[in-house]
Order: sequence, then structure tokens, then C-alpha cells
Amino acid sequence: MIVLAAVAAYLVGAVPVGYLVARLFGVADIRRHGSGSIGATNVLRTAGRLPGIVTLLGDIVKGYLAVALAGWIDGGAPRALAVGAVAAVVGNCWSLFLGFRGGKGVATGLGALLRLIPLATLAALPVFLVVVITTRFVSLGSLLGAACVPFGALALGAPRPAVAGAVAVAAIVVLRHHENIARLRAGTERRLGERRASGAQDPAP
Repeated sequence: MIVLAAVAAYLVGAVPVGYLVARLFGVADIRRHGSGSIGATNVLRTAGRLPGIVTLLGDIVKGYLAVALAGWIDGGAPRALAVGAVAAVVGNCWSLFLGFRGGKGVATGLGALLRLIPLATLAALPVFLVVVITTRFVSLGSLLGAACVPFGALALGAPRPAVAGAVAVAAIVVLRHHENIARLRAGTERRLGERRASGAQDPAP
């Protein structure tokens, strides 16, 4: 049953919400614009505020539902929920429907972790918000917020599978942000709301 739970969560996570929303709002292929990501930040920058918000909420919901489905398939076992969370984020980042390309796992990971370890995840949200508000670096807020969840899970005494799942999700988010990390270190990462200089190219995905 655990394998079935993982496959089901992966398929739900693999639904390319940002790609579909961007098409609905007139962007033929979001992967050919901006950073190339199908995530909410790139949709926001490319298609506008409403598509960005819809993408963000859609990715959060699909992450939550993927974990709920995995738990339902395996009788609510903690290991099924943890495997479902990881599988959902893997699906978002390496979607079967987009040739194993996708987003960076942040919003889907948020939804998945909200179902897996809600208190630890909610406790990490202020970290994300404070960092983004003060620095306007969405990537930095995402990295620090994701990194806080496993520590919160440990502090709250969450089951071992949940802690392991949170660690795995955080690791995937960090992995998918390796280019952002390099740009942050180089001082070339774009801030939220910052416009490109005329003729400048967005960083490759």
C-alpha cells in the first residue's frame, strides 16, 4: 500500500498548476519565460498578480491533498503521510507531465507539510514572511522557512517519519534552489517586485 500511496501522491503533485494557469492567462509556455520555473513567483512576474496568486494557492492545495490521499490509501499511517509529502514535492519538481521538469517545491511543500506536521509548518511561516518582507528575496525566505520545519518538528516531538519527511522536503527545496543560492552569494538575485534592466536576461532555470 505504501507504494500505491507514493505513486498517487506523486501524480497529484505532478499536476503542473503554474503551467496550466499561465496558459489560461495567455502565456503559452511559462517555461520559456522569466526563470523558466512553473512556480508562483515566475508566474507572478510573467503573467501578473492574479495568475501568481492562483498558482500559489493551487500548489498549496495540491500538496495538502496529495498527502491526505496517501494517508487515506494506507490507513493514515505516519509513514504514508511522510512518503506522500516527499512524493508530492518530487512530483512538483520533476513532473511526469512536463518531461520531468517543474517547479522548486516551495508552495507544494508548504501544502504537504501543513498536512504532515501542521504546527511546525505554521511556526515556520513567520520566518518566511519576515525574510521576504525585509529583504524581498523570495528564494531566501523559502530556504530559511523550509529549513525551520524539521527543527520545529523535532521540538514538538513529531513522529520520526514526519521528521524524516520534513528533512527530505527541505533538502529537495534547497537542491532546487542551488542556482538561487549562487546568485544570492554573488549579489545578483532578483528581489520581489524588481524589474529587469532593459535588455537584460533572466537567469536560466
